[in-house]
Amino acid sequence: MLFESYWEEMGEKCSVVIPGWRSMSYFSNVDSLCWFLEPELADSIGRLHRAVGNAVTEDRHVVVGNGSLQLFQAALYALCSPGGPHPVSVVSAVPYYSSYPEVINLLQSRLYKWEGDAHAYNEEGPYIELVTSPNNPDGFIREPVVKQGRGGGPYEADAGKLIHDLAYYWPHYSPITRRADYEIMLFTFSKCTGHAGSRIGYVGIGKRQRNSEKDDKVHRAKHNRSIKRVPTSSCKNLATFAWLKCNKEEIGDCAAFLREHKILTRNGNQFGTNAKYARVSMLDKEEAFNLFLERLSSIQYLVQG
Repeated sequence: MLFESYWEEMGEKCSVVIPGWRSMSYFSNVDSLCWFLEPELADSIGRLHRAVGNAVTEDRHVVVGNGSLQLFQAALYALCSPGGPHPVSVVSAVPYYSSYPEVINLLQSRLYKWEGDAHAYNEEGPYIELVTSPNNPDGFIREPVVKQGRGGGPYEADAGKLIHDLAYYWPHYSPITRRADYEIMLFTFSKCTGHAGSRIGYVGIGKRQRNSEKDDKVHRAKHNRSIKRVPTSSCKNLATFAWLKCNKEEIGDCAAFLREHKILTRNGNQFGTNAKYARVSMLDKEEAFNLFLERLSSIQYLVQG
């Protein structure tokens, strides 16, 4: 809703018209892995990422779906081999996106299962780690964190597989420090342009596979760095969420406390932490944001997370 006034000002300049004779066949492009993807949309996605500089699009397959969560399910299915002795563990570092456990457990699949916090995961065998960067809910830049229980080193290259959720890796939310170049990268128009109701998500899939286990270790060493916030003075980006913590010991449920002050949030338990934390969405209309600030300023027991 934050971008609604902008699109209203643009008016007919950004209208999209689909002629009635278009999309008559199931096949928009028989030469594409995603055969129902309109070539013009694929070209526009590539040009957008090249202009922004936030993701590598060359030598990539692009697959579209009904929002990125649908493609997330498809990626989980594609990364798991049927007939395995146990479901593949799926993990993400706390605080993780609140919909991950729900979506992963929804189908009750025998192929994969939710295992929770990636920091605490030290089991042997295959796993899938979800890397959300910038992270929802706290905005941190993320890298893979799963380590072996013995020796503290990374898993073998063929044991762990990664899905990078880059929904917020756009210049209006985060500094673009490099072009993301991962095997599976999830994006969504709802975060790029604000058109959540369009339900268009897409995933970039790398054609090339890593040549050896050694190459994977070099890749990890190159990009594995400590997680830190970028100082707010160095850039001007939108705050997607406020990740709050109640400072008073007697307040055990931050979301319930804020609700008493007419501020609706999501409980920290949903993100793998505890009820002392709460997430506030910041991407609403200006009048709603100003009302939020007004009500927040009247509360004395909060510190930023």
